[in-house]
Amino acid sequence: QVQLVESGGGLVQAGGSLRLSCVASEQIVNTYPMAWFRQAPGKEREFVGVIGMNGNFINYGDSALGRFSISRDNAKNTVFLQMTHLKPEDTAVYYCAADPSGSWRNPEDYTYWGRGTQVTVSS
Repeated sequence: QVQLVESGGGLVQAGGSLRLSCVASEQIVNTYPMAWFRQAPGKEREFVGVIGMNGNFINYGDSALGRFSISRDNAKNTVFLQMTHLKPEDTAVYYCAADPSGSWRNPEDYTYWGRGTQVTVSS
């Protein structure tokens, strides 16, 4: 059974940094592109970034450009999201996703999801 488990969220002051992790079950490591999305209360799920199976391509959403960095360690079945210069508007639940069947940026095209980890940025 495919599982994704996020961790690393928490409360941080504006300007601070956090590193999120997503541990995947072995079945999907080396098999699918992996992505991060986020969802703030009352808003739609937003694309943050995606990384190819071997890290051969990376694409970021507009809100992540220049501040966030996505990486993966296939030996540890883990994908990371390094977030710097955090802003209050980055407050959201951050989700890990895998196996996009269509657009990398469309959450509806992803098959597998974690339960999310809360990130709260105080001003």
